[in-house]
Amino acid sequence: MLFTHSASAADRLTLDDAFARVGQAHPDLRLAGGQRNVLNAELDRASFRPPLVVGASAENVLGTGEASGLSGAELTLTLASVLERGGKLDARRALVQSRIDSLAIQREAKRLDLLAEVARRYLAVVSAQKQREIADLDIAQRRRTVAGARERLNAGASPESVVLTAEAMLARAELERARAVQREAGARQHLAALWGERDPNFQVVATNPMALPKVSGFDELTTWLARTPEIAQFAGEQRIREARLQLARTQATPDIDWQVGVRRLQATDDFGFVASASMPLGARTRAQPEIRVAEAELALLEIERESRNISLYSTLADAHARYLSAQLEVRRLASDVIPKLGRAEAAAERAYRAGAISYLEWAQLQSERTNARKQQLEAALEAQRALIEIQRLTGQPFVAAPAERVSGETP
Repeated sequence: MLFTHSASAADRLTLDDAFARVGQAHPDLRLAGGQRNVLNAELDRASFRPPLVVGASAENVLGTGEASGLSGAELTLTLASVLERGGKLDARRALVQSRIDSLAIQREAKRLDLLAEVARRYLAVVSAQKQREIADLDIAQRRRTVAGARERLNAGASPESVVLTAEAMLARAELERARAVQREAGARQHLAALWGERDPNFQVVATNPMALPKVSGFDELTTWLARTPEIAQFAGEQRIREARLQLARTQATPDIDWQVGVRRLQATDDFGFVASASMPLGARTRAQPEIRVAEAELALLEIERESRNISLYSTLADAHARYLSAQLEVRRLASDVIPKLGRAEAAAERAYRAGAISYLEWAQLQSERTNARKQQLEAALEAQRALIEIQRLTGQPFVAAPAERVSGETP
């Protein structure tokens, strides 16, 4: 995603390096493994049949008359359990298995979200670097202005106020550079926090945010959108809700409690076989509310899917439009505006040193040139942010080819 370069040293971090660190260290991606262990245990539990219950009972003991002591006792040993009906065992296992199957899609959706966040934070570091470079160029311009103003002051052709004004503008440019340095340090710390690094000592590899790739047409992007994990999750959720509905329906079939055993009659020293079975009444009626809940949740899923589709489509449309608009702005500034301002500023410098124009005219052109660079950088960053969103939604790693790099006087 975004743009990548290879690092030449261990302390130089590329975007791919950042992706790898997050993939290894971020707990949200390790969470799926722990959840799978939990669900595997739940699957084992759901696979158990009702247990066999061994029991013993004594009747007619410690009473009075013929029942005094143990002379009239009836001792019974029993074995009991529940005969599950309606496919409850299979329904329980199907529900847990559907939850296990959905973990992979959930992890992929989380992975794409994390990669997008890494790209955004990496882009913030690059942004600060480029702002510092623009400030360096502005400082170089302002230093030439100060030198020119002093020459004219020494020649008696300009008042001292012009020199002081030029020095103030130089100081402002130096302040802007210092702010960019601070922003870069903060952005680097924010990036490192994604893999738990508290004291980052790496340097982000310099990249060119003006390198904007060609993005597919909107119609093609929407076809990829249909396969995004955010939509695929609904298929997994549908299987889960269908399994819940099936489990609820099995409750309408009552289970049978059974018991068998052997009874000993102490008075006659005889043995007898005992057996019993019972089944609750009204199971179908009691199961109906839970069935209706499961049916309503399953029907609601289609509405949720439709709502999510609309939201993703709208987000993709907005990101695509923002990307194309920002890409056009970057190219026009590079091909038309900035080169012409550069030539105009150079001409203004020659004219000022010759005494043909005032300091304000030269300084104004310098400001316009710097502002145009800043505008181009901001447009490029806006395009990159939109590109990251498009990549997150479609899962497609658009990469800028060398032919797509914007030419022109850009830092």
